[in-house]
Amino acid sequence: MRAARSERAGSVRDPARRSSFDTGAFLNHGSFGACPIPVLEAQTRLRDRLERGPVQFLLRELDELATSARAETATFVGVDPDDLVFVPNATTGVNTILRSLSFEAGDELLTTSHEYNACRNAMEFVAGGAGARVVAVDVPFPVGSSDEVVERLLDSASDRTRIAVVDHITSLTGMVMPITRIVRALAERGIDTLVDGAHGPGMVPLNITDIAPAYYTGNCHKWLCTPKGAAILYVRRDLQPSIRPLAISHGANSKRTDASRFQLEFGWTGTIDPTSYLCIPESIRFMGSLLPGGWQELMERNRDLALRARRLLCEAVGVGPACPDEMIGTLASVPLSAGTFHFTTTALAFDELDTVLREEYGFEVPVLAYPDGPSSIIRVAAQIYNTIEQYAALADTLKMLLGR
Repeated sequence: MRAARSERAGSVRDPARRSSFDTGAFLNHGSFGACPIPVLEAQTRLRDRLERGPVQFLLRELDELATSARAETATFVGVDPDDLVFVPNATTGVNTILRSLSFEAGDELLTTSHEYNACRNAMEFVAGGAGARVVAVDVPFPVGSSDEVVERLLDSASDRTRIAVVDHITSLTGMVMPITRIVRALAERGIDTLVDGAHGPGMVPLNITDIAPAYYTGNCHKWLCTPKGAAILYVRRDLQPSIRPLAISHGANSKRTDASRFQLEFGWTGTIDPTSYLCIPESIRFMGSLLPGGWQELMERNRDLALRARRLLCEAVGVGPACPDEMIGTLASVPLSAGTFHFTTTALAFDELDTVLREEYGFEVPVLAYPDGPSSIIRVAAQIYNTIEQYAALADTLKMLLGR
């Protein structure tokens, strides 16, 4: 398949042929998001204020600004502000929890084969140092139902399982996991869950209190469209005393009594530019103003677009949907040939088709090569600036390149 694909790709480098397909688009919002100009302008105003008086801003004003931003963010994701802190990204959130916990020889850290590579590496790191092990449950792709995911996780949980790390939405395959069912089922067995919600805020309606995990971390610079470097970390109240930031700083021996040790430690981990997370409320307001129905309409519109895009690509490639519609948010992955993927590694490489689509046709869309699968996977994202015509053009281009 790949050799044939390379030959066909080489045959379309004629600019005259490219012109008829020169309708490319940015279809990869899921990787790093895209920040709206009004939100960037708000960040610039905050940065100007910071640089005009850094001592005044960081030592006298930041605490109040951060408290306000945290309160608005907490309302959006459905938690008490006192249980929420800001971190730079979800990877930092996952590392923070895992490296705060104590593991022993024989302990097991449960996850799925779809877990994000960086977070899987963090699990392997803490497990290896303690003589514990990571148990990655095989979730095939395509998958028949969300029930299958729950059953496979529960079948692999044991009395040695110390924690489960489970995606809310898988980065690689774009599946919305039945996270509330997973968290509750594992809790019934006495197992805490760390939800890797890197794609959660802004993609799907999110109420962390209803999910009831032990820990939840999610990026705001993806589907909330904040500046880069803004993410949240939720820790259940009774677990907060044992969770420490990766950088121990002044909060560790602060004499303040107006905030919890959890808030004091995470509120200052060293000098940083805090303007990205201070802009979260601005992003919430701006993105929620784009359609008459606010955030609900925006999420529904983007999900409908992702489903329509998936149907176009499946028809173009000649495969069926890789998961039920109920497991799709605003990301959708399509295998480029029929077969079942069993992920045994997440150290993936970009397929050569990724380069051809980008350089020859202007499509920014990830195509990932799976060494343990029969082919590659293409993943599309749907945000308000995308249109169905863009995915139709991508589908037509794939038909040509794959000789269909």
